[in-house]
Amino acid sequence: MQHGNAAPLLDVVVPVHGGWHFVRQCLESLRTQTIPVHVIVVDDLSPDDTLTRIRNEFSDATVLANATNKGFSASCNRGIAAGSAPYVLLLNSDVVARPDLSERLIESFEHAGAHVGSIAPLLLAQNGTIDSFGITADVTGAGYVRFAGADMGDADDRHPAVLGPYGAAAGYRRSALADVGVLDENIFMYGEELELAFRLRAGRWETRAVPFVAGTHIGGASAGKASSRQLYLSSFGRGYFLRVYAVLRHRHALRALVAEGAVVLTWALIRRDAAAWRGRLDGWRAGRGVARRPLVKDAPDHSIGFFRGLRMRRPGYWARAS
Repeated sequence: MQHGNAAPLLDVVVPVHGGWHFVRQCLESLRTQTIPVHVIVVDDLSPDDTLTRIRNEFSDATVLANATNKGFSASCNRGIAAGSAPYVLLLNSDVVARPDLSERLIESFEHAGAHVGSIAPLLLAQNGTIDSFGITADVTGAGYVRFAGADMGDADDRHPAVLGPYGAAAGYRRSALADVGVLDENIFMYGEELELAFRLRAGRWETRAVPFVAGTHIGGASAGKASSRQLYLSSFGRGYFLRVYAVLRHRHALRALVAEGAVVLTWALIRRDAAAWRGRLDGWRAGRGVARRPLVKDAPDHSIGFFRGLRMRRPGYWARAS
């Protein structure tokens, strides 16, 4: 997946935990890029024969294998460290990339200027609607995937304000990561790109939502779509964020408490499952002793009020809003 003598401008890091059917499609799509890339696969102790199959069929990729199941953040960080290209793309193993993904991403960075530390491309769902167009956040630091479920024509690169790229296809400038640090490995999976986006903004790095289609996201291949495990892990990230960013000492603490209580109660009633509560509690505990980080004022979108924030958490919000 590297061709010629020139060093690649883009490292594509693909964390893997089983799901060979998805992984194969992803890696095949990276072989056909209009600008060759360095593909770094990090197998996070796949429970099946995915690692062996990758080594047999994709010998042109750099393949790393974790001895234990370290999680998405740690796997991505290991892949980032194994590369040296000026730009990095973190790509989920269940994303099929468009052939011009590398070309469009590199072009976007080079045109944006050296102050832009991350790029959020469009990602499509299997039905042709938008899977994501970056992430945004409210004043409590709660994150939302922009335009999930909306039609292509409804995407807006400015409103709501983009805070950073969505983790399934996230472009970063390597120098920005060197400046503020990579993903927080205390977050096993879900919410890690949001936390990094806040650190990048605190470091005065900017982001851009660029309306080119990166590929198609099948979704939920690792943790199980809408599974109890997925709910727990995403809730863990939220609890961790609340503590590390001292949100409950912030002037929007009451709003955060009411919103989190409503979300936890809703999940408990709908699913008869305490995963949302357990995840937040465990994440809060994990944040103990971690140095506090600034919730910079210009990072959240202040137009996202309390009730809109609750609506934005619901599936189908963007389809209705559009």
